Amino acid sequence: MKRYLDYLWPIIGLVAVVWSVDLLWEKLKAEAGTDAAIEALLAQGSLWDNLRIVASRIGQKIAVIPGDAFFHAGLATLVAYAALAWYDRIALLHLGKEKGISWIYISVCSFVTYALSHNIGASVFSGGMVRYRAYTAKGLNAGEVAVLVALCSFTFAFGTILLMGLVLLYEPEILRPLGRLSSWFAIGDGTARLIGAGMLAFVALYTIGSWLGFRAVRIGKFELVYPRLRIVARQYLAAPIELAGAAGIIYFALPEQGNPGFMIVLGAFLLSFSAGLLSQVPGGVGVMEAVFLAVMPGMPAPAVFAALLVWRMFYLIIPLVLSLPVVLAFERSQLTRNSRTPPPP
Repeated sequence: MKRYLDYLWPIIGLVAVVWSVDLLWEKLKAEAGTDAAIEALLAQGSLWDNLRIVASRIGQKIAVIPGDAFFHAGLATLVAYAALAWYDRIALLHLGKEKGISWIYISVCSFVTYALSHNIGASVFSGGMVRYRAYTAKGLNAGEVAVLVALCSFTFAFGTILLMGLVLLYEPEILRPLGRLSSWFAIGDGTARLIGAGMLAFVALYTIGSWLGFRAVRIGKFELVYPRLRIVARQYLAAPIELAGAAGIIYFALPEQGNPGFMIVLGAFLLSFSAGLLSQVPGGVGVMEAVFLAVMPGMPAPAVFAALLVWRMFYLIIPLVLSLPVVLAFERSQLTRNSRTPPPP
């Protein structure tokens, strides 16, 4: 059975690559085809004609953004993905499995994981599959990989709760315009501050639990260990850095005139990106536009669309393109190794 699985996993990896390429093409066409005339041309044109149309339309959209904004957005992207790799490192430290796994290996695994999960959606499946393949090759078992995936997801949630709590304390008015989108947001500034304080209270309680050294929870043979302070301290740094880096891409791509400031951009990003993840909409298409336009009514819609396009290019599309050859190379190496390994007697 194991021999069959050794060949099944590369096939699954290839299917994921083909699916990702198709998804990438559909996303690029969606970014380019914003009116009926362009959609008609894309529906009738050949592949090469469509490639030229898509490249031209996307180029026109981002041509209004100055070069230094791209430079700063690129730096923010590197910061975000470096912090995402730290998520995996923190989880490995928690498991006591960090020895023998280099930072380069962790960084590549994390990069591919998030490049696929951010674009495909269903992050538990797509991201979990990549991590399972990568870390079982380094000696982790399925249970340990499950804990690693869960802790990485919690680190993201922890950072979101921490930063959103701070945003609501200092910028509670960010929720006012969102009342037009949903009655859930039709609350006063005082209530918004109370919600923010509640979020920070959750962060504090989680930290106190670590400080008190809560005991591990046993479920049969499975043991769930409460993160210790050295892990929590790293989560306090890694998660806010990643989220601030991702939001920074949008902040730098927005024009200075009418820019509401980083805290508002960060709050809008946290709200819209989290909503996109919960709805499993790849890239938060439509969700992010609605939230940003509502939160920043003083910004021209074309400027907001262009900034979000830059974010998708830097944070989603380019990483997806770079990750696909890595997946193919890894699965090819695993297939070659398995073909050379003699079957058990």
